[in-house]
Amino acid sequence: MDAVLTLFLLSTLAVMVVMQIFREGPITRQRVQGSIIIYLLLGLIWAEAYTLAAYLDSDAFTVNLGLGQNALSARLTYFSFVTLTTVGYGDILPTNLVSRTLANMEGLVGQLFPAILIARLVSMEIAARETKNTKG
Repeated sequence: MDAVLTLFLLSTLAVMVVMQIFREGPITRQRVQGSIIIYLLLGLIWAEAYTLAAYLDSDAFTVNLGLGQNALSARLTYFSFVTLTTVGYGDILPTNLVSRTLANMEGLVGQLFPAILIARLVSMEIAARETKNTKG
């Protein structure tokens, strides 16, 4: 239940930050910082999803995860950020369908999110400058 609630709260926080990033107006330092926060939140969201998968199936990963709650959370957070950044050291491997699917999705988002985000922020900045130039 703890992993589900944490997953829900992190997702809610991510949605709230995304709404602030993409509201109208110029691109500011705070929007860029919010974008970085979203990327970090994505890693934490997936870490909680991996934790849930590990609770449902103790063989979901190749590493020994039966070390207690704190060790489990730390190792799966590490695995999440290694997967999100697509570094992929290979020391922890997903072994069942659910954990592999989550890892594949995270790897895709880890590659696509920054590219799409940068493109969107640049287009918002160009639109804001054009609006400013037509008014002034």
